[in-house]
Amino acid sequence: MPNLDFTQKLQDLTQKVGITSFKALSKTAGISERQILRLRRGEVEQIRMEVLLKLASVLQISLNELVTTFASLELSQAEEVPTQQMLQEIADLKTEYQRSQLQIAQQRELLLQEFQQSSLQLLESLLLQFPAAAQKARENPQLEAVKILPLVENPLKKLLQAWGIEAIAPVGAEVPYDPQIHQLMTGMVQPGELVKVRYSGYLQGDKLLYRAKVSLIEPA
Repeated sequence: MPNLDFTQKLQDLTQKVGITSFKALSKTAGISERQILRLRRGEVEQIRMEVLLKLASVLQISLNELVTTFASLELSQAEEVPTQQMLQEIADLKTEYQRSQLQIAQQRELLLQEFQQSSLQLLESLLLQFPAAAQKARENPQLEAVKILPLVENPLKKLLQAWGIEAIAPVGAEVPYDPQIHQLMTGMVQPGELVKVRYSGYLQGDKLLYRAKVSLIEPA
């Protein structure tokens, strides 16, 4: 490696901060003149980090600027390659991340479509028959509504069974009050006392989805 001379660069920096000689720089920074000689030769890699920090502080420049200014050509090129590689790796990671996000979005959309399709199959009879039955009920007020109920109840039962959901208790049932699965609508009651189910709650396996709404049993 040919001898390098950064003396002029160092003189320019010292003059900017009012230091007139390298000896004065050595005294101000609290380092040996040998370290300054290394800096003038571009031997930054041989100078300890604490010395570089002191020099950067006295010269009022950043550590990165100090190293860049006084680094040898070989050192600068050696540092440039990893930097370019790092930038390329970051770019590759960004590209891979964007690709993964796109795949996740596509998979989510596919799963949603499959879920909707399976749900529609379970509700097929409701979707196809209920609108016609509802129209007949509007046209004929004398038509008993109870005849339409199976069109709603049966598909709903199939859907709940397919999802592993079961009712806590049927509406109208009288059951012992359990605050873990029952929600008292009004009044006060002790656990174990009989209450009446007003709205069905639901469980999915061991998971509570909705507590059943219950009320006090009115005395006969």
